[in-house]
Amino acid sequence: MRRPLTPYWLATPSRAAGLSQTAARIGLALLAVLILATLAALTVPVSQTDTGFYTGVIDGVRHGGNYYAVTADTLRGGGYPLKPVLAFGLPTLAVVQGHLPPMVVTLLRYALVVAVATAWHGRLKATLTTMRARWLATVLLLMALLPMLRPSLLVVPETWAGLFVALSLALRRPGRWLDAVALGLAAALIRETALLHLLIMLAFAWAEGARKEACGWTVAILIFLAAFAAHIHAVGEVVRPLDPAADIFGLFGFGLFVEAAAGCTMLALLPVWIAGPLVGFALFGWAVWKDPTGLRILVLLVATAVLTGLSGRSDTPHWALLIAPLLLPGLIFAADGVRDLVGTALDRRRITVTRIIR
Repeated sequence: MRRPLTPYWLATPSRAAGLSQTAARIGLALLAVLILATLAALTVPVSQTDTGFYTGVIDGVRHGGNYYAVTADTLRGGGYPLKPVLAFGLPTLAVVQGHLPPMVVTLLRYALVVAVATAWHGRLKATLTTMRARWLATVLLLMALLPMLRPSLLVVPETWAGLFVALSLALRRPGRWLDAVALGLAAALIRETALLHLLIMLAFAWAEGARKEACGWTVAILIFLAAFAAHIHAVGEVVRPLDPAADIFGLFGFGLFVEAAAGCTMLALLPVWIAGPLVGFALFGWAVWKDPTGLRILVLLVATAVLTGLSGRSDTPHWALLIAPLLLPGLIFAADGVRDLVGTALDRRRITVTRIIR
């Protein structure tokens, strides 16, 4: 086996270091397939998120309306389907924003973004060895987080859920999981798709033998399920038999996820044929970061990609906001990973054995 190269940016070798030549060649081929697959985003039509819908619901709640009645009326007025139940988001964010002054809500979002930036800056700084790499990591983190501050996204639940998920992952450590569980539950109660995060964290905790942590994630899931059951009942009270239903399978594929993920970060400023491959390299970067958090983030990214590809529509690019704060920092790990794969896959050194007869 080839001796692993000295890491270029990372404090420890990447997960690709030390692979056999055959494994490295397979990994390189899979990376090439992934990058080519991201170009499917070139053929996916994506429209803007209707933030006016969320604003209308919040305004209705602020003026004393019942969340479910207001949401049903807003959906009907906009020509949106009211079925299945996922057409109605959980009421948490709308109710909170409807009862707080807009300035307070804005300040809370700024505070949450700062908390995520601070926590992840510390995590990334500890994994990198050079000042240049640390500066680049900071830039990538800002490129992921600054778009979350757009005024139009203040009312979008995925914005808040994505920030809570990112903070949960940054704070989670072996033996320190209570705050991560609480933040993950907050994310799920804001946007039900964040249940993916709870399930993934439970699976990893159980696989690693962290039984107390697994119990914590299980309790969070049970609390969410109880809240969601009440939500289903409340939706049933306002939906009429003749209300239209949406097709739950959009089947836009991986291209929709790539386009949506790029559009939720500052990669939106780049052409899709550049932004798409960068999304692919970011996924690869999280895969090769030799840290348990890296695998958790990778699985969350893949799960979100599958959900978006199967059920997303051209008007739901905001689904990618759930993972947008986590995406771009993965690029910082990709450089060492690619270097390790290429170096091992192309290694032609041979060992010559000479027998000396005396």
